Amino acid sequence: SVYTEDGANELAARIDALVGAGKFETEELPDIDWVTHSLSVLKPVRAGRFFVHGSHDSDKLQADEIPILIDAGLAFGTGHHGTTSGCLEMIEEVVEREHPTNALDLGTGSAVLAIAIAKLAPIPVLATDIDPIAVTVAAENTVLNGVSEHVITATAEGFDHPIFRSYTPFDLIVANILANPLMELAPALKSHLAPSGSIILSGILDSQHDMVLAAYQAQGLTHIKTLHREGWVTIHLK
Repeated sequence: SVYTEDGANELAARIDALVGAGKFETEELPDIDWVTHSLSVLKPVRAGRFFVHGSHDSDKLQADEIPILIDAGLAFGTGHHGTTSGCLEMIEEVVEREHPTNALDLGTGSAVLAIAIAKLAPIPVLATDIDPIAVTVAAENTVLNGVSEHVITATAEGFDHPIFRSYTPFDLIVANILANPLMELAPALKSHLAPSGSIILSGILDSQHDMVLAAYQAQGLTHIKTLHREGWVTIHLK
């Protein structure tokens, strides 16, 4: 199947140019937000005490759970990915044990992790992303979850934004991105971390664990714990 906003005739011409005289059919589909439509049937996610859900599942919240409302949108992070659920579990452990006074969610996406931190502790949480659409969605989600007074959103590539001067150093840094940028950012993450602070890293495949860990140990950080979820890992360092 090929989905496009182009008209049927234009689509047919483009496919014909690619595949020649092969047989194909075109059908015009209704104007539906397919991302929202597909995610609306996803089940809620429980990670530690967190209950990540769409508005259609609000009635499934248990008394001892911490709700995070994330409706389908254009930014990554609904809690269904092993990296997100692993981060949520690790965040709960670290925040409840270490009581950070501020935090950074680098590559925030939908802001699910920043929201989780703010729901556990009423502290300033800076949530940044390279994608301005993600930052807009993140800001909206902080309002939906009642933590907008604690979560500050900004569009930034890595640490290239003046806002960091107002919040550095951080007691807790969470970065759920990808292995290669995590390794490239290792010196910068370390330089923005408070002396007794913690870093939580994810977006890392099982096979990439050792090389990412080595990049941060080279910065003088100590490996505390690794969680394995669905072929992905979440790493805690201090």
